[in-house]
Amino acid sequence: MPPWAVTRTPTTMNLRKLIRRLFIAVVVLVAALAVWSRAGRRPPDTAANLNLSEVHSLGRDTGNGNLLGIQPYMLAADYATEARFHQKLDGYLAAAREKGLIGTKTVVVFPEFLGSWLVVTGEKRTVYEARTVKEAATLIALSNLPSFMSAYLGARARDRMTAALFRMKARKMADIYQRVFSGLAKDYGVTIVAGSILLPSPQVKDGNLLAGDGPLYNTTVVYGPDGRAREPAVRKVFPTKEEQPFVSPGSVDDLPVFETPAGKLGVLICADSWYPEAYRQLRRLGAELIAVPSLGSAKADAVWQGYSGFPNPEDVDPADVGHLSEGEAWAKYALPGRLPESGARAGVNVFLRGRLWDLTLDGLAFAARGNEVATYRGEDGSIVNVWIGR
Repeated sequence: MPPWAVTRTPTTMNLRKLIRRLFIAVVVLVAALAVWSRAGRRPPDTAANLNLSEVHSLGRDTGNGNLLGIQPYMLAADYATEARFHQKLDGYLAAAREKGLIGTKTVVVFPEFLGSWLVVTGEKRTVYEARTVKEAATLIALSNLPSFMSAYLGARARDRMTAALFRMKARKMADIYQRVFSGLAKDYGVTIVAGSILLPSPQVKDGNLLAGDGPLYNTTVVYGPDGRAREPAVRKVFPTKEEQPFVSPGSVDDLPVFETPAGKLGVLICADSWYPEAYRQLRRLGAELIAVPSLGSAKADAVWQGYSGFPNPEDVDPADVGHLSEGEAWAKYALPGRLPESGARAGVNVFLRGRLWDLTLDGLAFAARGNEVATYRGEDGSIVNVWIGR
């Protein structure tokens, strides 16, 4: 008997109606999500505000160049478009130039994770207006559901949602980071340590930053005055406990030193600046300058409970744990206390500042040259300059 000759029972007809209705409902839902995901992708109306209240300088100009630390005060809206992100950072460099702090031997240092928040660029206004980071992340996932689900299924990290968000946006983030920092380096004729960005298996090839398909790394790229990215990309060696569910560690033996007009430059991303083995690597390579991009936190006066993530550095005095403040521990066990043993002449440690959803970012900044150390504290945007001695 041919299939079209089968008698249609009420049960069969009801089942077919149910399937047809479910199919229509799914189509309508997918269409509605597609329309919703594309609606409202307009940049915020407010203008970028530098909120720049402090300009500090250590030492005097001897013609040897300077380490120029920029601590931008960032808001979620500053990442809405590439133009807005560029405008914000350009404003700080323009202010530094007005103060006479920009020259051919200037090395500009931006803070950790500055580029990572590019994950929200081009999203709906509701993302920038969200109350929390978690709420913003959820909205991004829903607005890019097919891409997010594909990235989620391919993620191998413990925190699959965070990994999926950054993997989904990786190439776009890398492209914006490359254009903005390459352009700024070329426009101002300076070397730029471009903060850091979270990307899968990043690499520098032919002067450009490229995102790969492997694990996520917290990465910094150095741009020369010609606007070209210098090889290799620097990978964070000691991710914190908060990063470890989605960030893979680099190797201390891979930490590089870069030739700059001001001298040989080493870069230690945040927690890497706590570990003696990182300084030994830079000393072996002849580093003369050290840049430390860090993420701000509002706990400089809190009691230090030891390093969060890896074991404490090998030379930490156990009596200091639970006794020193966070700020005091940074001063003793990070750049200020370790610069002399590194063999470098000068260093600067800058922190990201601002308010990103429910995250309030401030923290200390450190400038060091020889045995001179200056500590700066503030909540607004700031510039911390170190003149390099002989």
